[in-house]
Amino acid sequence: QVQLVESGGGLVQAGGSLRLSCAASGRSFSSCAMGWFRQAPGKEREFVAAISRSGVTTSYSDSVKGRFTISRDNAKNTVYLQMNSLKPEDTAVYYCAADLERLGIPSRSPKDYEHWGQGTQVTVSS
Repeated sequence: QVQLVESGGGLVQAGGSLRLSCAASGRSFSSCAMGWFRQAPGKEREFVAAISRSGVTTSYSDSVKGRFTISRDNAKNTVYLQMNSLKPEDTAVYYCAADLERLGIPSRSPKDYEHWGQGTQVTVSS
């Protein structure tokens, strides 16, 4: 089992920045690929970014590439999402998720992630 707790969400103006954190406890964090997903009202949950167990390999959706950066600190059992140049369309609840024992390229599919946090709200005003 992996327990995940997100933090860092809030209200920001367009063009601003936020840094989300996801603290993990329970099973060995370093054995999990980690992902960030988001869900806006009335929309399906969508992939944002993912990072491999070692942190060497990352993956981003086209909508956030060049603006968001995913990173992890295995010593602190934490994964981060640095979000810059935020846009109103980035408004959503952001979730972190853990994919146990995933090797190589991290998955973009939410179906591959076994454990999820409760989410943190990000609101970008225009």
